[in-house]
Amino acid sequence: MEDPPTVGVEEEFLLVDPRSGVPVGRNADVARTAADFGMDLQLEIMRCQVETTTRVHTNTADLLRELRELRRGAAVCAEKNDALLLAAAVPPTIPDDLAITNSPRYSRISESFGRLAHEQGLCGCHVHVAVPDRAAALRVSNFLRPWLPLLLALTANSAIYRGGETGYASWRNILWRRWPSAGPPPHFDSVGDFETAVESMLSLGVILDRKMVYWDVRPSSTFPTVEVRVSDVPATVEETALLACLVRACAMTARTIEVVPLVAEDTLRAAYWRAAHEGIDGTAIDPLDGHTMPVRDLLARLIEHIRPALEELGDLDFVTETVADVFARGNGARRQLNAFRARGELADVIDELAEATLFTCR
Repeated sequence: MEDPPTVGVEEEFLLVDPRSGVPVGRNADVARTAADFGMDLQLEIMRCQVETTTRVHTNTADLLRELRELRRGAAVCAEKNDALLLAAAVPPTIPDDLAITNSPRYSRISESFGRLAHEQGLCGCHVHVAVPDRAAALRVSNFLRPWLPLLLALTANSAIYRGGETGYASWRNILWRRWPSAGPPPHFDSVGDFETAVESMLSLGVILDRKMVYWDVRPSSTFPTVEVRVSDVPATVEETALLACLVRACAMTARTIEVVPLVAEDTLRAAYWRAAHEGIDGTAIDPLDGHTMPVRDLLARLIEHIRPALEELGDLDFVTETVADVFARGNGARRQLNAFRARGELADVIDELAEATLFTCR
C-alpha cells in the first residue's frame, strides 16, 4: 500500500487601507518586513497582494497550525506598514486601476494581456498534493474535473466587488475565467496529450510560459505535485484546511479508479456557472449525471465517495465537523452578503472579512 501523499497550501491575500478598505500597493514593503522576521511572503501580480506558502505536511493538524501562524504573521507585517490583511477573493472596494508588481515577468504579462492584467486583485487558494509522476497528476486531474465546481461553491468568497453586490458568490471565478488558459482542464488520456495542449497554447501566444497554464487543476510546473487552483481564498483557516483534506483524499481515491467518466464540456461549464452564482446556498449541478441538487447533498456524495481515504488519513471527523460549521456560519460569500445587507455599509464587509481572516489565529 502506498503512503498517503503529502500536502501543501498557498494562500493569496489582499492588502487594503485599514480605514477605507481600498487596496494599497505595499506588498514589497510588507514582504521586506516579513523577511526581517524570518518569514517568506511572495509577491503576486498586483502590488496589493501577498501570498503565503506552507511547508509540506503529512497531517491536517500540523497544516492547520501553520496556516494560522502564517495568517497571523502576515497580518502583523501588514499592520506595521499601515495595511490590513484580508482573506477576500476580490477587493470589496477598488479604484479604477491597480498597480502591477514591478518584475520583468509581470510587466511582460501586462504588456501582452493589457487591461485584463490590470483588473486582477483576485485571490485564490492553491492546494498541492504530492504525486510520483505526471501521469499520476493527470489521473488526479481527470478524477477531480467533475468535482471542481463543488469545491468552488464550498469556498466562494467574493460576493461584494466595487462597492456592491455582484449577484455571484464567487465573482472571482467569473473574472478569472476571462484568461484564455483558465477554467477546468480538458480530460487527458496521456501525458502526450497534455504536452501537446500546452505546446499549442505556447505556440499560439495564448500563454507566455508554462506558469500561465491557469487550469483549475494541473501538474505543477515547479514541484512534483498536482496543483488544485479552483478555490477562492477561503474566509477562514478551517475552510482552507477542509479544502486541503478533500483534495488530498480525492488524490488518494484517484489511485484506485481505473476509468473516470468523461464529463461533457457544456455540462461542466453549466456546473461552474451555477457554483459561482450560488455558492453553498443554492443548488449544484452534478456533472456526472446532469441533475441538480442542494450543494449540501452533492458534498455529502463526494465525502461518501472518498470516505475510505478520509478514514485512512484520520480526517473524516474534521471534515464532517467543519462542513457542518461552514453551513451553519456560512462561507465567505454568505458572510459578506450578511454584513453588507444589514446596513449597506462596505465598512461592515471589511470588518467581517478581517475578523474571518484571523478567526482562531490569534
